[in-house]
Amino acid sequence: MPKKIGPYTVTLLETGEFALDGGAMFGVVPKTLWEKTNPTDSMNRIDMALRIMLIQTQGKNILVDTGAGEDWDEKLKKIYRIDHSRFSLKKSLEACGLSFQDITDVILSHLHFDHAGGATYNVGNEFKPNFSNATYYVQKKQWEWAMKPAEKDRASYFKEKLSALQKGKLKMLEGEQELFPGISVLVTHGHSPFHQVVKVTDGKNTLLYCADLIPTSSHIPIPYNMGYDNFPLYTLEEKRTILERVVKENWILCFEHDPTIPAATVFKNPKTGRYSMGEKIFF
Repeated sequence: MPKKIGPYTVTLLETGEFALDGGAMFGVVPKTLWEKTNPTDSMNRIDMALRIMLIQTQGKNILVDTGAGEDWDEKLKKIYRIDHSRFSLKKSLEACGLSFQDITDVILSHLHFDHAGGATYNVGNEFKPNFSNATYYVQKKQWEWAMKPAEKDRASYFKEKLSALQKGKLKMLEGEQELFPGISVLVTHGHSPFHQVVKVTDGKNTLLYCADLIPTSSHIPIPYNMGYDNFPLYTLEEKRTILERVVKENWILCFEHDPTIPAATVFKNPKTGRYSMGEKIFF
């Protein structure tokens, strides 16, 4: 069931499945610890969701991230085990009574392929914006990074696909701000510079779409971070700061990549100071 936050109806949508190397997903954390909750396949990959957020109110259908999209060659599909046999962006929108043309706004956490791949599509060897009536929001400096990425995450950006967003309505953001009443973006830098998480609140209830700051429920503990992070020490402190607020104000975290748990609350052990998942939430 969708969740009501003030004037908004919020739904988490499954857009596909893929897999990434477990070691890369958990960095310095030993496999003996993380494989308890994230078993690997024969290639050491763990199951990953491509879960996005749909926020609706009168006259607005807002997406947060777009999944990986389906314009991938067989080589990349095999490497990342990209699978749309169960879920796709189109099917999930149709289940909500929506088409791509009904989307009014798209907030992109950052421009890695598994978050922004569904923002465009290929027609006649030319990429175009997938949501022709939507305004796309991305941090300006994340865009600049994507156009000239570091060697560390260069393989995660596909500039030909991303450049097509300039053919539509692309709005460059500069820093943290409220985009709509009760919907704001908070900027983090550990995973990728000017990555943004999305907060939806009515003052009493708050959802935080974590994107790659906390990609799965297994990443809630402070040291459980990705080898993919460009600046891992930033990630540590950004998680610590946000999780303090999450616990204090009883926010719900929404996980983009957790294969089985879409959202949860968080608690802090008063003796150890460790953050852990609380109640699992499905909506």
